[in-house]
Amino acid sequence: MTFRNTTRSWGTLTKSLHWIIVLLVIAQFFIASRAHSLPRGPALIEAWGWHKSIGMTIFMLAVLRLVWRWMNPGPDLSAELQPWERTLAKISHVLLYALIFAVPLTGLLMSQAKNFPVSWFHLFQWPDFVAPDPAVSESFESAHKILVKALVGVALLHAAGALKHHFIDKNDVLKRMLPFGRAR
Repeated sequence: MTFRNTTRSWGTLTKSLHWIIVLLVIAQFFIASRAHSLPRGPALIEAWGWHKSIGMTIFMLAVLRLVWRWMNPGPDLSAELQPWERTLAKISHVLLYALIFAVPLTGLLMSQAKNFPVSWFHLFQWPDFVAPDPAVSESFESAHKILVKALVGVALLHAAGALKHHFIDKNDVLKRMLPFGRAR
């Protein structure tokens, strides 16, 4: 296993960032579901604090992942994928990156428009990018909800594609991204 990507496989850093972001996104659903079931009070504030901190962590990791991808191209999949599959893979990756950036940003702006500060695990507070405004908050809340649904949909299609490659096509596309997977 190598730290950097190779022509045959994703490197350790790329795999690590991918799976950490996946796990954090999944955690976000559980935290948000719990928060929605809580009455007003300290537990609710704490749950939303965790949700916001993890959301901004996802954003920061996505920035790191995108920079790493620009500096370190991934494996060549032309031998395993049909041209239409490569096109769909590129579209799904662009959508996933866009959504992984947009979901936390709309959450941040929604909170700020509600006049709720957003801290990162109580270590620092994010600067305010919007002034408190109920109408703006509602707009960002609607956008956030729509983008979350889009993220779930695209992520499920992405996972389905990886499983198709593994179980139906029997190629190494999925193995390349698994933490301990090895491409042939």
